[in-house]
Amino acid sequence: MEEIVNRVAKSPLVSIDLDEFIHKGESRIFDLKDVLFQGLILKEKDFRDFIKTNDWAPYEDKNVGLICSSDAIVPIWAYMLLASTLRDYANSVVFGDENEIEKCRIDQAIEKCVNSSDFENAKVVIKGCGAVENKEYAYTQLTNALLPKVSSLMYGEPCSTVPIFKKKK
Repeated sequence: MEEIVNRVAKSPLVSIDLDEFIHKGESRIFDLKDVLFQGLILKEKDFRDFIKTNDWAPYEDKNVGLICSSDAIVPIWAYMLLASTLRDYANSVVFGDENEIEKCRIDQAIEKCVNSSDFENAKVVIKGCGAVENKEYAYTQLTNALLPKVSSLMYGEPCSTVPIFKKKK
């Protein structure tokens, strides 16, 4: 009887499963309208007092989106102040809704994943299955990050891939 050889395991292919790198913490939206005077006006003194006295623990290790759902004109520094405060608690802080939070989580995962020397001139397969939301954004960004490093890029599973890119010799 011939021995069964796992050619995929012996191949030089490097597989990436983006799911393994995405922060699993939950997301929260911080709506500035809740701290505005009458839902419309930002009073600097009151806002700074809120920043100092608010319990930020519920944002611990969360992915936070900053929005203002009222028609108030909010100065840019207010978002900056919130971001600088939440930085000590949250995993990430972005301006925007759940979609922007998800993009940030994807960008963080790509940065973690691609900053390895394992990809220099490697043959890379990006796994296509998984629970990544906003797949089009994720795989486009991952492709952009990998192209300068890899010798070839494929999509799918190591046993069945779709060629995407091959570096010219």
